[in-house]
Amino acid sequence: MQLIDIILRGNHRSVSVIGTAKNAGKTVTLNYIIEKAHDRGISLGLTSTGRDGERLDLVTSTRKPPIYAHRGTVIATAQRLLEEEKVSAEIVEVTGMATSLGPVVIARVMSSGYVQLAGPDTNSEMKMIIDRLAEMGCGLILVDGALNRVSSASPSVTDGVIISTGAVVSRDMDKVIDITAHVADLFSLPQVQDGDVLARADEITDRREYALISREGRVDPLEVKTALRCGPYISRQIDEDTAYVVLGGSLPGSALKDIAGAVGDKSKVSLVVRDATRIFIEPMEWQMFIKMGVRVEVVDSINLLAVTVNPYAPQGYYFDPGVFLEKMRETLYPVKVFDVMQGGE
Repeated sequence: MQLIDIILRGNHRSVSVIGTAKNAGKTVTLNYIIEKAHDRGISLGLTSTGRDGERLDLVTSTRKPPIYAHRGTVIATAQRLLEEEKVSAEIVEVTGMATSLGPVVIARVMSSGYVQLAGPDTNSEMKMIIDRLAEMGCGLILVDGALNRVSSASPSVTDGVIISTGAVVSRDMDKVIDITAHVADLFSLPQVQDGDVLARADEITDRREYALISREGRVDPLEVKTALRCGPYISRQIDEDTAYVVLGGSLPGSALKDIAGAVGDKSKVSLVVRDATRIFIEPMEWQMFIKMGVRVEVVDSINLLAVTVNPYAPQGYYFDPGVFLEKMRETLYPVKVFDVMQGGE
């Protein structure tokens, strides 16, 4: 089964592709999906949560593969970038969404060519763009998730997520695999199973508030605006009757460390966040808390479709492609792993 089959089999309308690092192979993955979708006659929509498609990497000054758009593709990008491109495109709509490169416009590509993408910055605006592209007949909408903006993986934005990782992350293959496995673990966190609790947690996190939910279903609001530096206060509010600690914002490692001390000996207490993109913690710390028995659940689960690997780094070193692919598959199973340069199978 190919990567494109996984996307199409689930009838996913929108898919975001995010990288674990710059030059991890995200653009190569996007171009692979674009070509396979084009071969199958699927109308495409393209956008980005930041700027992408540059000929030269703005961080490392190395050449990178540009994004290719076929005739008929609908793109959402900054107007100035569209005007700089040689590709012919007809502007269909000028949105009210602003970027540093001008307003986001929706345009239909009239002649195939390379494009740069710079879409909206916020999740709400991205959702509006995706909905608009769908209204215009796009059967599959690809979102280029910018570096350090994994919020595009949020289930409130796209239907599915693909992670791109590679040798650029580290010269140590095992470290690359560990870091990728950590991201995959977070993206695979379970959704709250109790329907009543899920509904309450949905309301709490939607308002970006904080609260405890007791075993009887009682909601006790917490007077905090953020978990950062408030871990000790939150931990002091937890008692034997606490079943869930609902966090309406992010969950940094420092806060988890403080709260873990209070819930570690209460194995039935779960921490709840909106989705896994709100968690910011190093792999070793995360594994330590899991071994302590800390449980983390989400309101919105992320649909991790697959992981793609790039065994080559722009610095010149590389891993054995076959070994890298096989070890990543063994570690991440049952998550599907592909090397699109080897055919994406």
